[in-house]
Amino acid sequence: MSNKKNFETLAVRTQSETTQFSEHSVPLYLTSGFVFDDAEEMRASFAEEKQRDLYSRYSNPNTNEFIEKVCLMEGAEAGFAFSSGMAAIFSTFGALLSAGDHVVSCSSVFGATHGLFTKYFPKWNINCSYFDVKDVDKIESLIQPTTKFIYAETPTNPGVDVLDLELLSSIAKKHGILLIIDNCFATPYLQQPIKFGADLVIHSATKLMDGQGRVMGGITVGNKELIREIYLFSRLTGPCMSPFNAWVLSKSLETLAVRADRHCDNALKLAEFLESHPKVKWVKYPFLKSHPQYEIAKKQMLKGGSIVAFEVEGGVEGGRNFFDNIKMCSLSANLGDTRTIVTHPASTTHAKVEAEVKLAVGITDGMVRCSLGLEHIDDIIADIKQALEA
Repeated sequence: MSNKKNFETLAVRTQSETTQFSEHSVPLYLTSGFVFDDAEEMRASFAEEKQRDLYSRYSNPNTNEFIEKVCLMEGAEAGFAFSSGMAAIFSTFGALLSAGDHVVSCSSVFGATHGLFTKYFPKWNINCSYFDVKDVDKIESLIQPTTKFIYAETPTNPGVDVLDLELLSSIAKKHGILLIIDNCFATPYLQQPIKFGADLVIHSATKLMDGQGRVMGGITVGNKELIREIYLFSRLTGPCMSPFNAWVLSKSLETLAVRADRHCDNALKLAEFLESHPKVKWVKYPFLKSHPQYEIAKKQMLKGGSIVAFEVEGGVEGGRNFFDNIKMCSLSANLGDTRTIVTHPASTTHAKVEAEVKLAVGITDGMVRCSLGLEHIDDIIADIKQALEA
């Protein structure tokens, strides 16, 4: 019988070593530090001759368990857990980039990531060139002698576009640079970028990994030599995940597959309903046949994810009116919750972004991003339908 376990089994059965109390559920290790038997053990431990927990800014039994689970799910060699998704992104970039380095990134990235590339990195003489998700043929022309890595989200936030991971990997390897993928929208259950050639994978664990809108967290997993650099950077800068959040997130991962199945089923049914609604101009969902990257999504994703993007008629005011008429779904900027959430980027999260920049990343005036929850699909559709018709 094979020792290889399936995703759901790994998620449930990967646990820290049982203590002398023989507990079935992993305890919460709320400690900042750890004690040593004598001077020699402490010396050897800090010299990394002996592998053990030293201080919870470096590691903790709860964060260790969470990291191990995600590494097994993603097929990664090592990882490090952070206080938030943005802490994971900044620490990963900060550990690997030096003054004079250059990054090639998809233009459709999370707003805070865009802020790092445009506002802060230039101060340190680190520059970024963007490619459009519809113009991947341009990537190679953007690569410079100082380019350190290609960075992308897939599916993208908030436009739900899909990038071909094998293509990105082949370009990165051809030019001897790294490929870093934000896999937040897909989760390790739906997509494993390392299988397609990514060197590092980043998650905002705040989203579907937690799945219940409770705690914040982030994680980077991948090549162990690269993770070593990220670990050393993070030991000094202190963006570590708290033991409590790691404990919550590790328990959350036990139900990730079950939850993601329902999220995806609900999302596909809503997308199909919206395609036939007269007040909806367009709908984007990776597993709709009308999606421009449908074949790529089918190749590299198990299902289409929990996010549906669509445009209501009437521009910004149409989007605002739709929002004002929502009765059950939550109006929030978060995603990946048990509760369905709708967001109108043009009047909220991206209100201050220049019009041409918004259009370049797929944000139109009437665009709505819907994060499908776990409610019954009939109730979700009923709420969306009455808001559209009102």
